[in-house]
Amino acid sequence: MPHQTSDRAGVYIKQLTGYQAFIPKPLPPDPPLVLSPQLLDMLSAADRAIGRLDSATELLPNPDLFIRMYVRKEAVYSSQIEGTQASLTDLLEYEAGRVRRDNPEDTKEVSNYVAAMNFGLERLASLPLSSRLLKEIHAKLLEGVRGSEKDPGSFRRYQNWIGPTGGSMNDAVFIPPPHQDINKIMGELESFLHDQNPLPPLLKCGLAHSQFETIHPFLDGNGRMGRLLITFLLCWQGTLKRPLLYLSYYFKKHRQEYYERLQAVRDQGSWEAWLLFFLNGVRDVAKEAMDKARKIQNLRDEHRQLVGGRSELAQKLLDLLFINPVLDVKLASSHLACSYQGANNVIKRFLENNLLYQKDISERYRFFIYKDYLDILGE
Repeated sequence: MPHQTSDRAGVYIKQLTGYQAFIPKPLPPDPPLVLSPQLLDMLSAADRAIGRLDSATELLPNPDLFIRMYVRKEAVYSSQIEGTQASLTDLLEYEAGRVRRDNPEDTKEVSNYVAAMNFGLERLASLPLSSRLLKEIHAKLLEGVRGSEKDPGSFRRYQNWIGPTGGSMNDAVFIPPPHQDINKIMGELESFLHDQNPLPPLLKCGLAHSQFETIHPFLDGNGRMGRLLITFLLCWQGTLKRPLLYLSYYFKKHRQEYYERLQAVRDQGSWEAWLLFFLNGVRDVAKEAMDKARKIQNLRDEHRQLVGGRSELAQKLLDLLFINPVLDVKLASSHLACSYQGANNVIKRFLENNLLYQKDISERYRFFIYKDYLDILGE
């Protein structure tokens, strides 16, 4: 029997085969959240940080370029939590046409995360956040990668559990609700998301993420889907103007505490402690993103000055590097609409000025990396 001291978040129910599955109660919590001065202060700090992030990105010449790279950074971190080894550079090389032989599946999983994120954000324009949309996004996430045999796009039809890799249910740290209850419980979560209650949006988001991870509605990909849910919810309810707040790095950095806080909600009803942890992450990650946006703007201005007196092709290449910071001559030639030799010549000048760094894949195949940009993103 799990060590439960409160049924505020739900109860453990013994199943016919003997294991204890957790059945969550509908949100919001009952008894209601205790909005202590500490929790209100953290909520205020997180709200301010998000507002500043929105303002900072509005000042960027092309916020969409920043968002494009930040989505990829999030994809890398979120996938790494699940055990993939692909880096941001691996992903960018993959998108530029190079398939690595050492970890192609890992890189494809990260690429799928990017596709699922973009697909979900586009669908939100015509479909509300719902079980239906989450299933569609899940299908994109697992398309053609590990887990693709585990009913992508459908809620699970079997019992799952959280525990050591390769372990059995007897080794489980936590057992989510039985599969036959999933539709009902996810329907309750969907009702909460659509409920026009006065709960502050960030608190609602924190509660929803925890509840989703407790339900674990899919056979695979629940961690990634739960982290995607945070961004979708913040954008859907208008808390963020642009999809720029990604908590995977924070969860990865504080992984043990993250899991412990979620489990404390189930066992002790510690919603407030979880929300403090969650809001602290929102505040820290928003501040970090704002700082990176400013550094990227400064880098762009500095390098524009550096190539300012040169050809128009050089300016175009610099703009291209903020979209594709890893490229080869063929890709540059295609995007710049110039000859292969013309692209090669301008890349050579960038190499001479240390704006690009060459990476030899073979004697005949070279990639070029806009390292200063990737360094700011944290690679």
